[in-house]
Amino acid sequence: MTLENATNTETKYADLDGRRIAYRLIGQGTPLVLAVRFRGTLDAWDPLFLDELAKDFTVITFDYTGLGASTRDLIDFLGYKKVVMGGWSLGGVVAQVFSLTYPELVSHLVLIGTAPPGHSKISGDPLFMKTAMKPVNDLADEAILFFEPESPRSKEAARLSHERMAARKNDRSPIIQEATFMKLLSEAKDRTTIFPDPNGQQMEDMAAGRHPILVISGDHDIACPVDNWFEVSTFWQSLHIVTVPQAGHAPQHQVPEYAAEVIASFVKRIR
Repeated sequence: MTLENATNTETKYADLDGRRIAYRLIGQGTPLVLAVRFRGTLDAWDPLFLDELAKDFTVITFDYTGLGASTRDLIDFLGYKKVVMGGWSLGGVVAQVFSLTYPELVSHLVLIGTAPPGHSKISGDPLFMKTAMKPVNDLADEAILFFEPESPRSKEAARLSHERMAARKNDRSPIIQEATFMKLLSEAKDRTTIFPDPNGQQMEDMAAGRHPILVISGDHDIACPVDNWFEVSTFWQSLHIVTVPQAGHAPQHQVPEYAAEVIASFVKRIR
């Protein structure tokens, strides 16, 4: 009998108020909902990372239809009363906004390769957006976008992660078409930040520490520099920061076992 894992688990669907949300679910334990990056789908997660998480959690990944609304609707559909809310890159923004909008549903926040609210003091490298806007990204692009291409160790991690994500041959999620992601970008009210916060209220609310927060970042994330988390660490009341050396925007894909262990320990030990 083949054990169910992130590579072979079936895609399920939640039909909600005229919207259809694709999701996958593996593991057992405390529910951990993961919101994916911009242009990401169900297949943008490294399956080894998800499989390691599934040793301690029921791991739920999903495709967006309405960002934060999709998250709430899916959690209600699955019948969870409280979840660990996680997110990567744009998904980290979704996770933060979700925790502020529905605080009673969240026990912990896990934020990977993302940014705090507002305009960051340290900007990302323009190379990220230049590379990210290509219609299709190959392995060399992924090394730039998500890893540290100056590090042989990180480049090898990029190759291995790429192979793991390609291992799923059937029931793959359709890629996000260029016209779709360009439309989303054009609709952004403020393109100078990943997390607009014009009056500073979300920064204030996140700093208040209603939920324990774990941030996992690469030391050279060219999209969301980890230094911006150090800037807020002096006044955020429940912020834990883990920095992965010689790593970029996807530290959880570079060191999937370690990242999963850190997350499990954080949720188990920190209240």
